[in-house]
Amino acid sequence: MSNRKMITAALPYANGPVHIGHLAGVYIPADVYARFQRRSGKEVAFICGSDEHGIPITIRAKKEGVTPQDIVDKYHEIIKKSFSDLGISFDEYSRTTSKKHYETSQDFFKVLYEKGKFTEEVSEQYFDEQAGEFLADRYIVGTCPNCGNENAYGDQCEKCGSTLSPSELINPKSMLSGNVPILKDTKNWYLPLNEYENFLNEWIIEGHKDDWKPNVYGQVKSWLNDGLKPRAMTRDLNWGVPVPLPNAEGKVLYVWFDAPIGYISFTQEWAEKNGKDWKDYWQSESSDLVHFIGKDNIVFHCIIFPAMMKAHGDYIMPTNVPAFEFLNLENDKISTSRNWAVWAHEYVEEFPGQQDVLRYALLSSAPETKDNNFTWKDFQTKNNSELVNKFGNFINRVISFTTNNFEGKVPNGTLDDESKNAIKTAVEDVNNYLEKYEFRNALNAFMALVDYGNLYLQNAEPWKTIKEDRNKAGQALFVGAQIAAVVAQLCEPFMPFSAEKLFGYFNIEKKNWSEIQNTEIHIEVGHEIENAPLLFNKIEDSVIEAQIEKLEQTKQNNKKTNPNANPMKEEISFDDFTKIDLRTATILEAEKVEKADKLLKFKVDTGVDIRTVVSGVAESFTPEELIGKQVMILLNLAPRKIRGIESQGMFLLTTKPDGKLSFVTPDDSNVENGIEIG
Repeated sequence: MSNRKMITAALPYANGPVHIGHLAGVYIPADVYARFQRRSGKEVAFICGSDEHGIPITIRAKKEGVTPQDIVDKYHEIIKKSFSDLGISFDEYSRTTSKKHYETSQDFFKVLYEKGKFTEEVSEQYFDEQAGEFLADRYIVGTCPNCGNENAYGDQCEKCGSTLSPSELINPKSMLSGNVPILKDTKNWYLPLNEYENFLNEWIIEGHKDDWKPNVYGQVKSWLNDGLKPRAMTRDLNWGVPVPLPNAEGKVLYVWFDAPIGYISFTQEWAEKNGKDWKDYWQSESSDLVHFIGKDNIVFHCIIFPAMMKAHGDYIMPTNVPAFEFLNLENDKISTSRNWAVWAHEYVEEFPGQQDVLRYALLSSAPETKDNNFTWKDFQTKNNSELVNKFGNFINRVISFTTNNFEGKVPNGTLDDESKNAIKTAVEDVNNYLEKYEFRNALNAFMALVDYGNLYLQNAEPWKTIKEDRNKAGQALFVGAQIAAVVAQLCEPFMPFSAEKLFGYFNIEKKNWSEIQNTEIHIEVGHEIENAPLLFNKIEDSVIEAQIEKLEQTKQNNKKTNPNANPMKEEISFDDFTKIDLRTATILEAEKVEKADKLLKFKVDTGVDIRTVVSGVAESFTPEELIGKQVMILLNLAPRKIRGIESQGMFLLTTKPDGKLSFVTPDDSNVENGIEIG
């Protein structure tokens, strides 16, 4: 096992914030592992950054009417701050729009090109003649051949989940112009993945059958069994890293070619700042390379990127790719497009100082081997029952009893064999589980020591023995302090903010893993302990109910056929409705109201009478264009004075997408005035 760890975490797309699915499936486990390896004395480079190229970025930009650069600038900062706020301890968090990344990914491409590793192929791709550009699969929409969904994308139908190609769509249209695209020849550079099948079979299928996670191994084996095909490493787009070849205008590197090279370019940035040699981490057999990813990225990290590095010739292969499954939210798939998520930056704002509660909850239900589920009720239970009642209660007992009865100094005592064994077992188990990427088991092993500490104090009952035998009570508190000190050390990879508090409460320093393993007495007799506040606080039902209501509101919004529609007003009875008198009417006269920019005064023939109505429509219409217009009027609305003019009724109006008002009118322009509606 190497003393140098090159740890990467999947690059998040900078087209939106990160949510709990990302945190549970990649970033928190990766951070736990990086912190643990640092504590184990390893040279660690923990690297990540924003993936700022690719179609999701351009789609978001078009949707918001801004440039792709505007989008990535916005979300890069939000994502970076979220990671920092949650204690994700990246050594470098960069971005794929950096100058260094452009240079590194272009150099990588040129090495492969000059070695003859690419094939040049001409293929027919959809082209939008009006927009003047080739269409990525996501910019083509049509009818799904499997389920009939008329809004299926060129790569996937989100209704039935089918994987598609643009040629399979019925009635394909361009999302850029709405026109039917044409097929046009274009040249791109392909990496013949089929030439790397023997290498991948030997390296993964034979070499890692015993130590890689079954979900990763099984997916790679399935891909290889089906046979690999050449894959285009360039695209016809105007957003991305330009292909560094002559006559390649309008072509960029495939996002899954340049994105993983980001790990390398970001390491180079970090190494330059810290006087390191980046090649020690990427091109030395004495380094372990570990990729933390979600299961949807397995093919890219276990087939395409390794094939790229093999083609280059200078790079080591990953020793492990511990991919996680997906986390659901309240028994439903997390979806960015449906806003069905708990967003990291919102959590930090709404639960100040409770970052470790989320880290703990997500680790304890981490989707390591199968999809798992997050619910707010379970989150509350984990906090109140496990963190407050167990972890916090044990620490509070040790601290409060020591400060109240022994002047805040660790009393005299010895460590019994059973407690020694409980500590030793916890340290070894946490160590062994983390080395095997079993994060839930590691967390449980740590909490088992907390449970032991609580049980020990419960059985020793120092709050009773202090009245009869001070030495006996002191012995119990001495053992409790030893357990608490180890708990503080073991806590750090999982809950760094709580560990920092505990180091302060007990006036101790963070130790490396070998010191924890080889030390018997972790806090000396007479050592001063601070009288400290509670480590965790109870989360009330009202807080959880507010979060559940927030999600319920999201559900209601997702049911809307018009996302801009306001919520339905309070329900009325049929009898209430029958009281409303709606009539057809014609505007006879219209004029502006003095000193009122928004108001027009009307004379209206309602069929019942001729009356005056004042309405705030002057910003949408001139008086002249409304004379003679047939409208609908609420006739039996109680009169009210507006700018000294008595208004006797109200027109039916709606608001158009541009903010202008529009009258609701009868279909037939020859309807008599005074005809009842409804």
